[in-house]
Amino acid sequence: MKHVIALDVGGTGMKAALVAADGTLLHEARRATGRERGPDAVVETILDFAAELRDTGRERFGQAASAAGVAVPGIVDAENGFAVYAANLGWRDVPMRRLLSARLGGIPVALGHDVRTGGLAEGRIGAGREADRFLFVPLGTGIAGAIGIAGRIEAGAHGYAGEIGHIVVRPGGPACGCGQYGCLETLASASAVSRAWAAASGDPEADAADCAKAVESGDARAREVWLAAVGALADGLVTAITLLDPRTLIIGGGLAEAGETLFTPLRTAVEERVTFQRLPHIVPAALGDTAGCLGAGLLAWDLLATEVPA
Repeated sequence: MKHVIALDVGGTGMKAALVAADGTLLHEARRATGRERGPDAVVETILDFAAELRDTGRERFGQAASAAGVAVPGIVDAENGFAVYAANLGWRDVPMRRLLSARLGGIPVALGHDVRTGGLAEGRIGAGREADRFLFVPLGTGIAGAIGIAGRIEAGAHGYAGEIGHIVVRPGGPACGCGQYGCLETLASASAVSRAWAAASGDPEADAADCAKAVESGDARAREVWLAAVGALADGLVTAITLLDPRTLIIGGGLAEAGETLFTPLRTAVEERVTFQRLPHIVPAALGDTAGCLGAGLLAWDLLATEVPA
């Protein structure tokens, strides 16, 4: 059976799969990224993992993978195949496409940014599959975005498009790692809600999921923390709606797991803030933590589709 290798590299773990042409996951595997061992060791782990998947494909389906796709965090030069920089993995200017292709016997390899790759999957086979224009916003440790236009993801002139987490929504607010103050991700990411609820509840171990549960149980302090985050998120999303006019807003990541505890007040807050803008459909992501892996598989199949036969 013809298949491709798909890898989704995260700060702490990697998800991988062998993916059929119709998007079926034929085999799935996970492995720790091992970033504590340093960037060189992480790259070697990725290469070894990919080689194991190639061997699994040969054993199960009688042939090696036709191509591979890999999604990585940080700054990515997809056109030239470089993982340029990732703060949480410590690497710089890694020629990921060339290294993977060499380890896998010369097969074509596609490289993508993790959030944009996840957005590609959500757009084609997930929550945005019927939308010609969408914005995918995962709310996790940080906040990023993927701009979907007619079946593809817009990377921007320099590969930085979609960085909604660094829109300043509260000038003079909390310091952000990017150097600004009051960025959206300092106020409305899952980690921001965790910090705020830990402080408000007096429990240093409390996190965003605990805050959501406390909101559902009627805790007034939790509601205050939650609605502050929702308000900041709505402000950022309305800026994005004004600029991009998406038909669908897809919200994913850990915070979206709160379901209607998030989506009901968020839809209300966005509606209260728009004036002339058209309201998009605001929906939860459909693919969960498999989006990046599925998207990497789509990148690989797209690469095969665009190859010119020799």
